[in-house]
Amino acid sequence: MNTSKKQIFQNFASSKGLKSTRQRDIILDCFLSCDQHLSTEELYLKLKEIMPGIGFATVYRTLKLFAESGIAREIQFGDGQTRYEHLQAGEHHDHLVCTKCGAIMEFENETIEKLQAEVARNHGFKIINHKLELYGICAKCNSSS
Repeated sequence: MNTSKKQIFQNFASSKGLKSTRQRDIILDCFLSCDQHLSTEELYLKLKEIMPGIGFATVYRTLKLFAESGIAREIQFGDGQTRYEHLQAGEHHDHLVCTKCGAIMEFENETIEKLQAEVARNHGFKIINHKLELYGICAKCNSSS
């Protein structure tokens, strides 16, 4: 799956006249190897360990390119930070967000998807895209209270 995302990004970059760079390739590899919803700062700190000379602006601009290419999505969970997650064509999931520790868990539920489609159909509405985020306290924080 990461190979196809790399190819998608390379094709996108080429179509925009962007040259392939070592830094961009390393940023892409690091981003794709993470299973978290990363902020620019979090990815930057990971990359600093690999490439001490990398600039924050380079990471920021590259993440924006990933989102523009369709391999990543910008997402905000109400804490003022933009995060990025991997995105695969046709893939969809929703999120549980812990308001205590900030943990973000992905989930899929076919019943919820069908219900959303039914609600839209009943209102003559065509869904183009949607997101579902549930905010609360995760099991770990709940048990420590």
